[in-house]
Amino acid sequence: MASSKTHRDMVRAFKTEIAQETKKYDVLRDLDIFVLDNSIRESTVGKLQGQTPETKWKIYREVKKLGIKNIIVACFVHMTSGDEVFIQQLCERGEDRSGLFALCEVTEGTKNKIPDTESVPTGLLKMAEVGLYNVIFELDLSDVTYDFDRFPIDDMCALLGKWIVWCHDRLHPRVKVLVNFRDLPDAMSYNPERVFRTVEYLAQLPEWVRPFGLLFEEPRGTSVPEECGIFAKYIRKVMMDNKWEADLLVHVHEKYGYCDATALQVLMSGANGIWGSICTENANMGNASSCVTLTNLIRLGNKKVLDRYNCTYLRQAAINVTRITTGQDPPTKQPIYGARAVDVVFDLNNNEFDLTSFFGEHGPVRITALTPEEAIRSRLIGLYGANPEFTIERVYMMKKYMLEDLNREEECMSEAGLAMLFDRSGGALTPAMKAAVAKMEANEPNANNLIADVKITWDSWHIKSKVQEDNMLDIYAFYNGFMAPYFASYKFSDTRRGLWAIGMDAEGQVDWKDFLLYLKWAVREYPMIKNEKKLLDVAFRKGILPAVRYEILQRENTM
Repeated sequence: MASSKTHRDMVRAFKTEIAQETKKYDVLRDLDIFVLDNSIRESTVGKLQGQTPETKWKIYREVKKLGIKNIIVACFVHMTSGDEVFIQQLCERGEDRSGLFALCEVTEGTKNKIPDTESVPTGLLKMAEVGLYNVIFELDLSDVTYDFDRFPIDDMCALLGKWIVWCHDRLHPRVKVLVNFRDLPDAMSYNPERVFRTVEYLAQLPEWVRPFGLLFEEPRGTSVPEECGIFAKYIRKVMMDNKWEADLLVHVHEKYGYCDATALQVLMSGANGIWGSICTENANMGNASSCVTLTNLIRLGNKKVLDRYNCTYLRQAAINVTRITTGQDPPTKQPIYGARAVDVVFDLNNNEFDLTSFFGEHGPVRITALTPEEAIRSRLIGLYGANPEFTIERVYMMKKYMLEDLNREEECMSEAGLAMLFDRSGGALTPAMKAAVAKMEANEPNANNLIADVKITWDSWHIKSKVQEDNMLDIYAFYNGFMAPYFASYKFSDTRRGLWAIGMDAEGQVDWKDFLLYLKWAVREYPMIKNEKKLLDVAFRKGILPAVRYEILQRENTM
């Protein structure tokens, strides 16, 4: 048996190692990150048909709402891509082009793996034609595309330099040039000296033509995070050795589940920016979403991200861009912006980043006979606007009827429920209140059928419950019958303490009438619900989980 001294030594070593391993994340907390958005272009990766100008505008507007100013809006290659129409519209509508970029090949073509060094790349000519001037040169340095034995790396550097000067002469005097190492994992695995030589060449160009920065990507999602981190570390080292303080951005594609971790690792190792789509699904293979990356920086305490971008809109933008490009909602369990991403309610404390609050996700305002009068009055005003009848005296009357309703299974959390309570207390319904009640009544047959289906499920679990009272389930039956998809375990202390939000008593029993209040709220607030599964999902995700979370945080605030 190990001695106490051995355990103390192990604890000391454990704490030291944890501190050392997590210290590297301090870089992310202090990073002034540069974001180059690629949501418009990433949606066409691996697809035969790209976006229409209309969908590109929708994506563009979502990105602009985030405060992101640097956006890839086109990829000009040999064939007509349809980007010309969108770019022409951007120019005609007076959009600021100083932060708009287009991807372009570094050569017009190859013959026997030797690049054409004379013809101006089609992409550059198209950029000059449509009035776009910030360019991203796509550069391949592995042996797949070019024969570097017959066309040495210095010749490739000279070709790249030639077109950079052309951009300054022909496109715009303040052109921003970026160079993307498109096949970096292959090049670094077999010919890293080519990468270092190219970076050195670019760093030593005269300041007036030196590129704005460098990009690289992991195009297949096969490199592990540490490997990509070392890529960034050594590229940055060459830049610093040549006193070149330019931006270094990373773009990672998905394959084995590494992409988000890889992006963070690269940022910790030398890169200072990301380029990619706001959402994961926007790319055919998937990419490290800027929404996920930026949220992780915020979670770690990065204040610069909050100052530079409209971060509270990140989640909604990722949802909207997913819908625009795929026609569907994000996968339910997609981190950060999936429907279930804000479900976690346990182990919260006042010092922890709260994803739900940050993105402004709110559950129903829980109104009971114990709710303060001013809170109910504020809810009335919030829903229906100022009204001379929304007085404390009227609220007292409403609470009187709440007490009478304890056995009537009435809910007053929804707009319609609160309006009906106001009506029963003697208040005169406003037009908005009447509309809410009418909408509820129109859906009443569907709502009753859905709730009846849930009651059948409830009764089937009542047979298995240890509780023999009518309409009561013990916590084990309620968990297995309804809670399991949303709560990790009924054994969690926070689960048990928090579940009083749906009426669980001291004996661990849940009453049907308490559960019914949330079901009624769900069908009234979301009348498009068509089946029992969706009703339960909305009741838990939109109602019960936020209510439980609220109770836990309230308890933390009073401790």
